[in-house]
Amino acid sequence: MPSRRTLLKGLALAAAATAVPLPAFAETDAAYVPPLHQMRGMWIASVVNINWPSKQGLTADQQKAEYLAWLDLAVQRGLNSVFVQIRPTADAFWPSPFEPWSQYLTGTQGEDPGYDPLGFAVEETHKRGLAFHAWFNPYRVSMQADPAKLHPDHPGRKHPDWIVPFGGKLYYNPGMPEVRKFCQDAMMDAVTRYDIDGLHFDDYFYPTNTTAFDDSAAFAQYGAGFPDLAAWRRNNVDLMVQEMQQRVLEAKPQIAWGISPSGIWRNKGTDPLGSETNGGQSYDNLHADTRGWVKKGWLDYIAPQLYWYIGQPPADYSKLVPWWSDVASGTRTLLWIGQAAYKAGDPAQAPEWQVPGELSRHLTLNREHPEISGDIWYNANDVKVDRIGSISTAVKDHYQRPALAPVLPRLADGEPPRRPVLAYALRRSGGVEVRAVATDKDEPFLFAIFRFDGHAGADAFADARNLVAVVPGDRQIRWTDPEGKRGDHYYAVAVDRANRTSKPSNGFMTL
Repeated sequence: MPSRRTLLKGLALAAAATAVPLPAFAETDAAYVPPLHQMRGMWIASVVNINWPSKQGLTADQQKAEYLAWLDLAVQRGLNSVFVQIRPTADAFWPSPFEPWSQYLTGTQGEDPGYDPLGFAVEETHKRGLAFHAWFNPYRVSMQADPAKLHPDHPGRKHPDWIVPFGGKLYYNPGMPEVRKFCQDAMMDAVTRYDIDGLHFDDYFYPTNTTAFDDSAAFAQYGAGFPDLAAWRRNNVDLMVQEMQQRVLEAKPQIAWGISPSGIWRNKGTDPLGSETNGGQSYDNLHADTRGWVKKGWLDYIAPQLYWYIGQPPADYSKLVPWWSDVASGTRTLLWIGQAAYKAGDPAQAPEWQVPGELSRHLTLNREHPEISGDIWYNANDVKVDRIGSISTAVKDHYQRPALAPVLPRLADGEPPRRPVLAYALRRSGGVEVRAVATDKDEPFLFAIFRFDGHAGADAFADARNLVAVVPGDRQIRWTDPEGKRGDHYYAVAVDRANRTSKPSNGFMTL
């Protein structure tokens, strides 16, 4: 099954906005109650310059401009989160003491780009009220197979025994404890030094078809007690996942920790617990026990890449969604779905992907499964290009209202922000201007602005039916509602970085 690992996409730019406004679309289903909390994310890939930067060697100002355009796109599409690849090949998009600067910035591994891309990206993302999830590839070292082409100070040059060449690429050996610790240290450096909202792994663990992956020496040294090579490899990946959770909880428990694996754990033909599919199995091919991680509580969320259309014979989206929902049910692991924006409208894909509403149908099906609390789109360029109108159709059908990102179950009982004060809601030439003021000692991350036809009771703020904007927080904000009119009642809710919400403010009727 192809996944995003095989795709090389370019970059395009988009237009700007500062708040997440109410899109000018009619509700498509009067009975549907839009959720207040829903993951709406997109992946911004850096490896081989898929999205950002669009090519190597751009100036710092050019790279910054491109990144801001991706944020503008996210706002335009009604998203609330970005997943940005900052460690694509055992290198760094920040001044790391562990690994060299990424070659995808300047064209030369180890060369300083002249600014701190991660610091810039986090700050600008938060200015727009978006969450920043730092996307790491744990084991991939290089997209080419010659260790001599790595930077002279690269850890793989200093520790050649850590490196395994395979399939024209280089990988760190997951079976070596010192490698596992080093990779964790390198990633935790970004977690502890930057104000990120999440630590995110993609679908790379052991490479696929690993019969030729030569880790026999490590297996001989560390594999005692395991029935076979595959069991030992799965344990190695399990240790990485479990230990990453422990390190995140110890260092920065307020951030989300999750993984976006390939979409099939095991096929039912192989394992009665598996899905009704006939595709590549992460448990066997990548030695990634994705179902086990959820059941053992090692993740805050899992975002399986369900990159198939509804009814696809080898792997039917409509069969994988209930399977993953059942896996997540009763656990404290949130379930988000990886959506294949890159396939919609691609003429090389099946006829089903030429239907503008295919991705929208995916989100409609998701509504039937309350375990699913959102989606992440791959990749940013496809969200921008919107071939055959597939993305705009999904936005029209499902993102009519803004949404806050989900609250992690383990953070749900934390102290919420204090209720803000709505100072006024006054008619202006461009609509109704709303001013909200925080009363908390810490400024909220966001203000959620609600509009009602009349007075609203306390239970009217649990969903997004009357949510008209999510505005980046400060001690106070002013926002203009272009659809506002005399007699409308406005309220504000403060939102903290964990997406917990305050009690609603006082109401203010527009005169």
